Amino acid sequence: MSCNPSFGGIGKGVLVREVDAMDGLCGRMADLGGVQFRILNRSKGPAVHGPRAQVDRVIYKRNMLQTLQTYAGLDIKAGSVADILLDRSTELDEQALKRLASQDSTLATSSATVVGVRLESGEIIRARKVVITTGTFLGGEIHIGLKAFPSGRKGEAASIGLSKSLKDAGFRLGRMKTGTPPRLDGLTIDYSRMPKQLGDMPVSPFSFIHDSVPHANDQVACYQTHTTPAVHDMIRANFDQSIHIRETIRGPRYCPSLESKVKRFSEKESHLIWLEPEGLPEHTSTVYPNGISNTMPEDIQQKFLRMIPGLENVVMTQPGYGVEYDHVDPRELKRTLETKRVNGLYLAGQINGTTGYEEAAAQGLLAGANAGLAAVHSKAECESQEAPQLSLDRSDGYLGVLIDDLITRGVNEPYRVFTARSEYRLSSRANNADLRLTRRAAALGLVRDSARLARLDTVEADMAHAQALLEQVVYLPHIWEARLGGSRRVVRDGVRKSALDMIRKGFLTEDLWAGARDPENVPPEHIPKARKLTGGPEISAIVPAWADVPLDIRRRVVTEAMYHGHLRQLNAEANTFKREESMQLPADIDYSKVRVLSHEEVDKLSIVRPDTFGAAKRIDGITPGGILALLKYVRQNRTAESA
Repeated sequence: MSCNPSFGGIGKGVLVREVDAMDGLCGRMADLGGVQFRILNRSKGPAVHGPRAQVDRVIYKRNMLQTLQTYAGLDIKAGSVADILLDRSTELDEQALKRLASQDSTLATSSATVVGVRLESGEIIRARKVVITTGTFLGGEIHIGLKAFPSGRKGEAASIGLSKSLKDAGFRLGRMKTGTPPRLDGLTIDYSRMPKQLGDMPVSPFSFIHDSVPHANDQVACYQTHTTPAVHDMIRANFDQSIHIRETIRGPRYCPSLESKVKRFSEKESHLIWLEPEGLPEHTSTVYPNGISNTMPEDIQQKFLRMIPGLENVVMTQPGYGVEYDHVDPRELKRTLETKRVNGLYLAGQINGTTGYEEAAAQGLLAGANAGLAAVHSKAECESQEAPQLSLDRSDGYLGVLIDDLITRGVNEPYRVFTARSEYRLSSRANNADLRLTRRAAALGLVRDSARLARLDTVEADMAHAQALLEQVVYLPHIWEARLGGSRRVVRDGVRKSALDMIRKGFLTEDLWAGARDPENVPPEHIPKARKLTGGPEISAIVPAWADVPLDIRRRVVTEAMYHGHLRQLNAEANTFKREESMQLPADIDYSKVRVLSHEEVDKLSIVRPDTFGAAKRIDGITPGGILALLKYVRQNRTAESA
């Protein structure tokens, strides 16, 4: 956790649950080190709930390191990679490689195979598969005011040699930027005038295998403050003191720097700041001020910080700074995150143009899984696509949406996941990631924990039992009206309806997502209102045995019932989507030979080289007429080849 000491959020929290469902570690480690847990968007429907946790850096690092050091089959070697080693199947001279790197295109077939890496020490490590996860270190450069120096994180060297190695291999690199706020000494902050934000009780762990977390009863508080017009005036007066705010390099749109906020939203007099402790008091007094990432000179940062309410006497322990770094055009990638240019080379994280721990963790899991699966199968099996692989589409979850967006649309700014990106968000929820993905991962050998699989069996059995309880309570419409107290009219169609039917229609409700807070410490106006489905009676008033069903199971069953009609429609759409995804496009197709396609369509299809017709349809600028022409062309070619 090199930046924000937290995991999850809206959209991102679902990604963490999906990583955990496939036995990834970050959710489990966040649970063990979490010091505040909240469900964001709690007042809205469960489809957009965002689990989030503040995490103690010391505990997280300690537990993660210990887990990795004792992980079966894993050897860890410390070193800095300077070069990737390639075996070229075709001889390309230096000028040809430069042309490839300058062209806005990707190769249909790879021109090389990775055979290992060379460390800066000169040591060579041979490998059939290599996964690169460079974060912001690839050609990284830190900016503080007008100062710039090579680095990927404060105090750590950038990866310059690897960036050159990728260019030499023909990859086209772009530049992106991000930033981090200054760190504050929490002992010098006056919290007395700030609204306090406590964690949820009971907590909602990230990991499916956890019922609770170690620090549920000693969660830390976060506090809210804001910038002022005086702060904005100081930032405006010093725009010329920062080289980072130039518009030629794109930064994150959804968590912009303070300079960007002041420039883009000049009419606003203040911006929210969340003061988030970086851990338990016994480990640190450092506070992360979420919302004021900036690259101003250090003296300017110290001055404007003391213009913020509650920070009049604050001590800045580390200045905020910006980072520029290289990334590879993600349209260079296959759906498995293997590169199209180099066989056996996989990329994950910020190198693909994304931002955030959660996106990086999800890509790392998928790339690592596919590299491992390919490594244990023959080259012929991999080339014929007979080898098993972890490939998720948009209907499978947010990881599928993330991968599809990257490889079909590319990036022109750091990409982050949020719920609006997924057209299947009603079915890809935080509370069903295990049901969607665990068995699929287990079939590939990614999940081998028998306890996790047994627990999933129990959850599915409990859900079936709870649903059966609701289906057993059946009445005619006029009896339902009486049971509902006469407050709601039920259509008298003579058809018997179960309690489950009545939940689906909104006649029965239950307040299942209320977040219990400490009323002595939190003003009532700061306690989120729990979402009720409608104004009907509680389910347990009609089905007494319902009260004995575990809360998590009740939430799952009611959620499925709430979205029942929408989910039926989504399932039908998903089936159509999967049929289109199963229609493969040849990797070596020459799009210039497809009549009807415009020059723009030919260019975009040549850049992305989609693997299916479904992926081709999702490329911006490809028309329905172009898709029909492409379909006709491929069918004619297949007919000619089989004749």
